[in-house]
Amino acid sequence: MASNPGSDAALGTQNPLLSGSPRTKKFPLTEQEVFYMNCRAAYLTIFKSSLENIISKDQLYLALQHAGRNPSQKTINKYWTPQTAKLNFDDFCIILSKEKPTSKAELLKSFKKLDINDDGAILHSDLQKYLTKRGEKMTQEEVNAVINLADINANGKFDYVKFCKLYMTTSEQCLKTTLERLEADSKLRRQQFGSHMEGSPERGPSPAPKPSPRVIRKNDQETFSSKGDTSHALLSTTRKFKTSVSFTMTMSANSNQDSTLTEPNLKDWQCAQSKGCFFLEEDGEVVSHQYKMHIAQRSVLYLTIKPLYLSQVEGKRCPWLSVDTALYILKKNENPAEPQLMCFTELRNREVFGWTGELEAGIYWLIPSTTGCRLKKETKPVTEEAQLVHRDETGELSLTSEFRSTLSEIFEVIDLDGNGLISLEEYNFFELRTSGEKCDEDAWAVCRESFDTKKNELTRQGFMDLHLMEANDREGDPLDLWVTLHSMGYNKALELTEACPFVINIYAERCKPRIKVVHMEACSGQLEKAICKSVLDRSDAKVMDGYENIIVHTCNYDTWITSIIENKSDNKVIIHINNELSKNCVNNRGLNIFAVEVAPRSTMVCQHVMPLNEQEEWIYCCVYSLVA
Repeated sequence: MASNPGSDAALGTQNPLLSGSPRTKKFPLTEQEVFYMNCRAAYLTIFKSSLENIISKDQLYLALQHAGRNPSQKTINKYWTPQTAKLNFDDFCIILSKEKPTSKAELLKSFKKLDINDDGAILHSDLQKYLTKRGEKMTQEEVNAVINLADINANGKFDYVKFCKLYMTTSEQCLKTTLERLEADSKLRRQQFGSHMEGSPERGPSPAPKPSPRVIRKNDQETFSSKGDTSHALLSTTRKFKTSVSFTMTMSANSNQDSTLTEPNLKDWQCAQSKGCFFLEEDGEVVSHQYKMHIAQRSVLYLTIKPLYLSQVEGKRCPWLSVDTALYILKKNENPAEPQLMCFTELRNREVFGWTGELEAGIYWLIPSTTGCRLKKETKPVTEEAQLVHRDETGELSLTSEFRSTLSEIFEVIDLDGNGLISLEEYNFFELRTSGEKCDEDAWAVCRESFDTKKNELTRQGFMDLHLMEANDREGDPLDLWVTLHSMGYNKALELTEACPFVINIYAERCKPRIKVVHMEACSGQLEKAICKSVLDRSDAKVMDGYENIIVHTCNYDTWITSIIENKSDNKVIIHINNELSKNCVNNRGLNIFAVEVAPRSTMVCQHVMPLNEQEEWIYCCVYSLVA
């Protein structure tokens, strides 16, 4: 049964690099190494260690699914006979080398045999008769699950073209998810798997695995592929999705006008203000400042958040001004780990999002949020790099006007209280963002002596001179300056493309509100809980047919749509999401088709969706399918 798996049965087109291996920094992985990397990824989705064995048919079925296969019961029985007690990782690799992934062309060919009218669809009556009478027979319950799949069935017909596309993209996503999980865990990457160790510069090619004697049987000489058998292809694919639900919402152009934010009469109200910024990390995660608000007595409040306008050079792009912003207000209570969601700024007036209401006296957490639909990693390459420094005729180094303008913008962003000066606390948020370190009191005292300050705070000119000194220290080499700029969200053309500065205003009718920046961290954890709570309170909920513990909640906020998935079961589930029928929409995932894994007894944000062009109608049409 031993063969060269990598030569003819690669798990997919993924070609990962092993982050911890010096070899992969110089040479790409071989085809055989890609195969074993994919085997490892799939195996560790089911097991904590490669030393664990597969001890049941269900485990074998799940492992093969995560490897991009969709085995029928007949296939499982080939490798798990009544005499089989367990299979190890080497056995798993050998099985994968035999069971090649089904291609889209093969699936279409199998379905086409039942397509009497040659129109890409099969009558439900014909499909039901075939699936229950021929080949590896399906139960009536399984057939009902197939013909009830949303977006694939209409007018008594099964659209097998759409179904094949759905199946293929889900298989690819399952494999991608397992690879990402392996790559993210350095401990898993260093594990030994059966006979195979992760690549190193010194070693030669990986040896072929030694199969367990219990797996070698006379039928190993047979061709295991049954892709020519139409019933097997139908059975294996239709069992991929257990059930699905769909949501469709048609939104008019400028639909946010239905929930317009109205500013109250603020005469005699007291105000507090603070600035902040969303920063986009390399992995797409968003980091932002977070705040604590103190209200001395019960009062009506008016809270707003909006992108911060910066004085720009004429003609320079301002992409962050179109980024959506929101502010979630949580009440500090007896359990600090579980603050109570009070409200959030869902109403809108142009770029301003706000909330008006009454709050009791107390301390509140303010957590800024953006959906991520418009704050995304820049994909368009910058062809020309801006010059940051230059030397005059005497050889003296100075900052270019373009760089000085950019530093002035950065000064505006990090001047959180807006007083035109940078305090030690404000400077440390900047330092943590750009270098990961903080400036202590002694270092700040040296800074005050060396650069222009006022009231022990750094002026704009002092901030400029600080960066000129940094350039001089590197003899004009701008490398460190670029590190600062990239950390603050600027590209090589000095355009702010991967950050969104914002300003928060708090007006109180009966007291002076206070706001203080307390953290700068990832927009997750408490924010995720707050978003889920806000959706659960007012969502359109749909239960997966036959799986009452799996619920999809979708909430329309007029400006955007948020969906969350609630898993009340004791097992993790994988949900496949298909947005292909949506029109004029953009989501925070950046993909029309993707899959998410929902942990047992948990709720997670699945996606946010916004109009691509707010001046035109947009249609949200999404199918959520439970993957077997």
